[in-house]
Amino acid sequence: MRDTVLALGWWMYCRNKDAITRRQSDHILMTTVSAAILPHIIKKFVDQERPDRLTIEGHLHGVPFSGKKYDAFPSGHTLHAGALASAATVLPPTQRNSVWAGVFFLVATRVVLLAHWVSDVAAGFALGVALERFIRLATGYGQLRKVASPGATRPEARLN
Repeated sequence: MRDTVLALGWWMYCRNKDAITRRQSDHILMTTVSAAILPHIIKKFVDQERPDRLTIEGHLHGVPFSGKKYDAFPSGHTLHAGALASAATVLPPTQRNSVWAGVFFLVATRVVLLAHWVSDVAAGFALGVALERFIRLATGYGQLRKVASPGATRPEARLN
């Protein structure tokens, strides 16, 4: 929910910006909302028990219970993270690497906290990446477009 509110705020902020920025904010909002909805739909059909319900040892060492008992697959946090990591592939290397480091940390916590099985996390990440790439088809996010600058002799590649 927090991510959706942040994406909506960013989308509203970008309404008065140039066309490329608006298109990018459209993409981020569509991806965030879709990544929030998709895990809930899948969890209605898949009843995967969380690992924290199958081990007592983890709770003796302070690992908390997480979410509903049969809502392990897919990891919603990881699905969001996969979509975010996929969208970050068009960013400059420093920003992209920062996003990927944060995503790796978040993904690792889902397994360490016994909230999800490794397969739940891997599937959530893959679904997030696939979802973001599918939404790119509708928004055109991340595609190189040839834009001729006034007075230029050759077109420049522009990312939008």
